[in-house]
Amino acid sequence: MKLLLTSVGATNDSIRGALVELLGKPVEDCRAVQINTALYASPHGPEDAYEMAKYYGEMGWKELGTLELTALPTIEEEHWLPFVQSSDAILVSGGNTGYLSFWMQESGFAEKLPGLLEDTVYFGISAGSTMLTPGQNYDPERLENEGIYYDDEFEEPAPRGAGSAWGMGLVDFSIRPHLGADYFPVAVDMAMMERAAARLDHPMYAIDDETAIKVVDGAVEVVSEGEWRYFEG
Repeated sequence: MKLLLTSVGATNDSIRGALVELLGKPVEDCRAVQINTALYASPHGPEDAYEMAKYYGEMGWKELGTLELTALPTIEEEHWLPFVQSSDAILVSGGNTGYLSFWMQESGFAEKLPGLLEDTVYFGISAGSTMLTPGQNYDPERLENEGIYYDDEFEEPAPRGAGSAWGMGLVDFSIRPHLGADYFPVAVDMAMMERAAARLDHPMYAIDDETAIKVVDGAVEVVSEGEWRYFEG
């Protein structure tokens, strides 16, 4: 299993180099499939999805396809699974974490993913990175009282009836991305990361936008030209 988990993607030469190393060949020689589902429940919805698709396209993939999780329950598996199986990388974008978590399960893609990752590199951005962890921070009482799942640190609500705190647990640590970012309405500072880590019973990495977590068959390496911190849990 080869994973590269980031805040906002291949922002520097170190992260891009790590991706090429995992792929075993240049990006230009690889086929990839992008999953942008999380963006549809973000504040700018389709506009954000368009920008992410443009970003993935500009990375220079030989072939780039799109897999929409919300469509999978209504189409035959043989119409999409072979393409994903033949891809060198699965690109999972950021956006609304709870919405992505919900559709990973609802679509059945979560069940297929571990098998796919035997031969395919997983490249995660923000929410796409957190999907492989044990799960997200949330207050169950708040979910019960308000009926909406919230990522409590970022104050991010998922759409009513389409949100989840579930994580796949393919790694034994959590990730909190965007450390030090100034584009959130809340302060994504180290104090926030410390609060998030204090609520967990497993380790956590806080990473900024210049940092990635590389995982190869369980071995973890931090790839960074920025700031990060490891919490024991």
